[in-house]
Order: sequence, then structure tokens, then C-alpha cells
Amino acid sequence: MNITSQIIVGFIAFIHIYILWLEMFAWTTRAKKVFKTIPEDQFEKTKVMAANQGLYNGFLAAGLIWSLFISDAIWSKNVALFFLICVLVAGIYGAMTASKRILFVQAIPAALGILSLML
Repeated sequence: MNITSQIIVGFIAFIHIYILWLEMFAWTTRAKKVFKTIPEDQFEKTKVMAANQGLYNGFLAAGLIWSLFISDAIWSKNVALFFLICVLVAGIYGAMTASKRILFVQAIPAALGILSLML
């Protein structure tokens, strides 16, 4: 994996670690300022659901970080590609069902990561 791909993969992993933190640990505090389309009275009611979503974002981050430590170039690329495709699909689905902003936060960076791996 080239340095550009590694930087993009690392950036996307960082985004997902941040999302994990927001959804698992800061849902009823800081997340209210980030997820402005959700009515304030819904944060406490959806705390467990958000934590579950955060856990899945953590798995995506873990897979992307893992790909950066694999010494075999082919395996490193394939693992990164798998997790970037997962992020892309989740980003597209989220943009279609929840918020168009997810397209820019998740899907487009993942697509750029995929392109960087393929070139």
C-alpha cells in the first residue's frame, strides 16, 4: 500500500474512531451538537442504539488500522479494500436513509481510499 493510501486509510479510521466516541460515550452530550437533525429529547431514548452503532464504527476503524500493520502488501491492500467497501456501502446507505451529510463524511472519503488503492 502506498503512502497516499495509508494516509487516506488512517484518516478514515480516525473518522470512525471519532464516530465511535460520539455514539458510545458522548451521545447525550457532545453528539447533540454534531447530530443537529435529531430532536434533543431523543438522545437519552436512543442512547443504547447509538452505542451499538458506535461499536460497529469501531469495528470498521479496527479493520482499517489492522490493514496498516499487515506486512504482506497484497493482504494489506485486500484488507483495506474490504473495510473501505464496507464504509462506502454504509456511507451510501446512511446518505440515502439518514442524512446527505454522511455521503461527504463517510462515502466520498471511502471512495477516494478505494481509488488510491486501485491506482
